[in-house]
Amino acid sequence: MALPKGKISRARGRSRRAHWKLTLPGIGECPQCHQRKLSHRVCKHCGYYNGKQVIDMTEKKKENA
Repeated sequence: MALPKGKISRARGRSRRAHWKLTLPGIGECPQCHQRKLSHRVCKHCGYYNGKQVIDMTEKKKENA
């Protein structure tokens, strides 16, 4: 069974595990309403995804008003 040759310092070990936190979520523009939205998700403002209306937003506006 393989064993490490020497002790790995805290800084070296933690820097090896820390790089996954550096990326931001993919944010793009909705082609329908041109608002910012997360990629591969339904737009919160207009309810469209991939050129199709998935959520009817008129009902939600009536409930809030």
